[in-house]
Amino acid sequence: MKAMILAAGRGERMRPLTDHTPKPLLPVGGKPLIVWHLERLAAAGFREVVINHAHLGAQIEAALGEGARWGLSIRYSPEPEGALETAGGIAHALPLLGDAPFLVINGDIFCDWNPVSASLSAKAWAHLVMVPNPEQHPQGDFVLTGAKVATDDRSAPSAKRTFSGIGLYRPELFEGIEPGRPAKLAPLLRQAMTHGRVSGELHTGRWIDVGTPQRLADLDALLQASL
Repeated sequence: MKAMILAAGRGERMRPLTDHTPKPLLPVGGKPLIVWHLERLAAAGFREVVINHAHLGAQIEAALGEGARWGLSIRYSPEPEGALETAGGIAHALPLLGDAPFLVINGDIFCDWNPVSASLSAKAWAHLVMVPNPEQHPQGDFVLTGAKVATDDRSAPSAKRTFSGIGLYRPELFEGIEPGRPAKLAPLLRQAMTHGRVSGELHTGRWIDVGTPQRLADLDALLQASL
């Protein structure tokens, strides 16, 4: 299975840190944030990784190269300035990802979920790793019942879980997206949920949305303390 790391975001909430450094290269625990993902993927047996980029993308390619130092083969999917949103970026990278299911990880999270467990049932178009609702997102995203993920806007926030930014997808989910056009992921997932095509699991380990300078600093302190 191939993996894709989403690294094309501008990182507006992280400014001024991201004015001159792309968010995936911001250091945390002594190494760039994206390197934590690469190391975890390599340890789980992944060998081919696709990384999309837009803002200061040349810095990402220069820093990571072809991935040999992690035992990986990295290919890049450049996007225009402003990027293509999540689904648009994935659709744009499909020629590199191939026809089989693939794993996608948001580049601006930190999570100790083990990719070795990644699997997608024959029926599902998507499998989402869900997490307990964090303080900054108490309303959650979707309802997780057993291994089924559904959208139910009538549900109380306590019944919902937050999408971690880690998912497995079939290329079929992105059919119909015009190449090179921005497209959001949530509408595609909601449509697939209406057909019972989205499965999920709850991860109760460490997960952090590294979306602000304060969260970056807190994660850095946490990781440095464990070194």
